[in-house]
Amino acid sequence: MKILIELYTTWFKMGLFTFGGGYAMLPMIQREVIEKHHWATEDEIMDYYAIGQCTPGIIAVNTATFIGFYQKGVIGGIVATLGVISPSIIIILLIASLISNFSDIPIIQSALKGINVAVCVLMINAIRNLWNKSIKNIASFVIFFTALFASILTDLSTVWLVILAAVLGIVMTKAGWLKNE
Repeated sequence: MKILIELYTTWFKMGLFTFGGGYAMLPMIQREVIEKHHWATEDEIMDYYAIGQCTPGIIAVNTATFIGFYQKGVIGGIVATLGVISPSIIIILLIASLISNFSDIPIIQSALKGINVAVCVLMINAIRNLWNKSIKNIASFVIFFTALFASILTDLSTVWLVILAAVLGIVMTKAGWLKNE
């Protein structure tokens, strides 16, 4: 029961204090899941993020579900998922009940602009962390830029970009250019 409470409260806190979605959560996930609770390794988190990107739904919810499931099975997945979505539900209900009264107030509009900037910083930090853990050689650098240019120059779905990167990873590993670590 203790771990279920920890799963719920940890993911509730992450859902409450991280704005901007799954990628903005990465620093907090690293601190809480990897360093504090030791529920997953950095490599496992990267795998969960990759799988979460390919599966339907929100990355943060998928990651919470994976970690909860691996800790306590189906009930752990449900509890962690409820933890991460509860703050959003509460906040949305509060905002929905108040939005018409406060949306035109300049200070509220300014606060939201400031939050948007802070979310950009969190996302850049998450990208830097992902870069440091993922781009380790020329082959991974080639996969990165292939996916980057494909996403910039085409309208390919994220799913196809991930599939393209997976195929490149398999081909490069078979060719000996990319090592499994």
